[in-house]
Amino acid sequence: MQPSQTRFGRRRRFELLLFFLLLIATLLVFGPSPRTHLEEVLKKGELTVVTRNSPTTYYIGPEGPTGPEYDLALAFAEHLGVELKLITPQQFSDIIPAIAHGDADLAAAGLTVTESRTQQVRFAPPYQTITQQLVYRSGRTPRPASLENLDGSIIDVVAGSSHEELLQELLLDTPSFEIKPHLATESEELLYLVWEGFMDYTVADSNEVTLNQRFYPELAVAFDVSEPQPLAWAFPPGEDESLYNAAVAFFEQIREDGRLQQILERHYGHAERLDYVGTRVYLRHIARRLPEYRPLFEEAAEKHDIDWRLLAAIGYQESHWNPLARSPTGVRGLMMLTQRTARQMSVENRLDPEESIMGGARYFMHVKERLPERIQEPDRTWMALAAYNVGLGHLEDARKITEYQGGDPDKWIDVMERLPLLSQKAYYKYTRYGYARGREPVKYVQNIRSYYDILVWVTSDRDSTRQPASMDPVYSIVPPSL
Repeated sequence: MQPSQTRFGRRRRFELLLFFLLLIATLLVFGPSPRTHLEEVLKKGELTVVTRNSPTTYYIGPEGPTGPEYDLALAFAEHLGVELKLITPQQFSDIIPAIAHGDADLAAAGLTVTESRTQQVRFAPPYQTITQQLVYRSGRTPRPASLENLDGSIIDVVAGSSHEELLQELLLDTPSFEIKPHLATESEELLYLVWEGFMDYTVADSNEVTLNQRFYPELAVAFDVSEPQPLAWAFPPGEDESLYNAAVAFFEQIREDGRLQQILERHYGHAERLDYVGTRVYLRHIARRLPEYRPLFEEAAEKHDIDWRLLAAIGYQESHWNPLARSPTGVRGLMMLTQRTARQMSVENRLDPEESIMGGARYFMHVKERLPERIQEPDRTWMALAAYNVGLGHLEDARKITEYQGGDPDKWIDVMERLPLLSQKAYYKYTRYGYARGREPVKYVQNIRSYYDILVWVTSDRDSTRQPASMDPVYSIVPPSL
């Protein structure tokens, strides 16, 4: 080896040694690089999300935690491979400050994107659009044509909400009303108080109004207070955008694969099916007709492992709980069984309420069990209901059309879109079972979903997730008995 090469090797080793010594010194002085927000979430194995109790966000339903925001947050947590931890502050006005101070990883609480909020938090891309609406009780409070017609009336709103923010801006140009903010009250509770007549007006998001009109049918919209506005998740401000970017990518993915639309349809798709008259009649029948048949629904449901309220909702859709109901096509009884179905289910007398309900429960489970195992809940139940109405053969034809057109044959939202095609010759002539009135099973399923939701609400324990349990101290409200 030449002397020059030896000197070069020694110099090289000396430079490497010096580099590592400098690296060690740097680590000792400055420590390791701080973890990003996303890395912190992955390390602790938990995604902390601020939300609120509401049908449009998160609540405890018959099957456990549910709600649009809950489903989205849970899907994001599963996407990251971590557990979901929810925080529900006492006051709505605490949500934005909690995120601004970094007390949680994000807020999924049905937050409207406003200019003032964007100065405090970072919003992800919107996932839904709503309109703020002025709400009153029809038949008790006069309907104003505009804000100018309120003549000094009070508008009750949630403190710290986008509703209060918008009204404060409008008040500058239209000083004809008074704003009364409530700290410890949710928007759903204000809607209830308007329905009860304790308040004249409130402002709520259009999706909240739609859901609550099923329970309080006299709630009416006077007019839109705002233009359409986006809802989005909120993230802490700052330079670290790692978790925010992960959420952006997540929403892009669920938009493309259809999961976002499926989640929204699950919670809103059936909400506009019942009109005012239909809802009032249903509530009256719950009070007057259902008590006689409820023990029979409960007995049949327990035997066949069904929620009795779902079985009762099917019965109401079929006959309005009339055991002597009859159709021109020959179906009869409370569950409107055909002669063939009655024979299959060992029902001797279709007009006997007990036999009819037990036979209907048995047939529904028979249909449900014949669906492909890969169809998961709640789509499995919705498709079983469609098959209960139109037949398994026609449902399978619609699923095949769905698959042929690039949809998901195992998702109700996709199959629901194709069922009406069974009445068009261009489609049904290529199917195995031919023509069917495909719009009927869609309406059938969506009606039952609404009947079921209302029945769950009426027969629940009146907990704070679906019925106001705690109001501002100025109010003392007894829940209505329907």
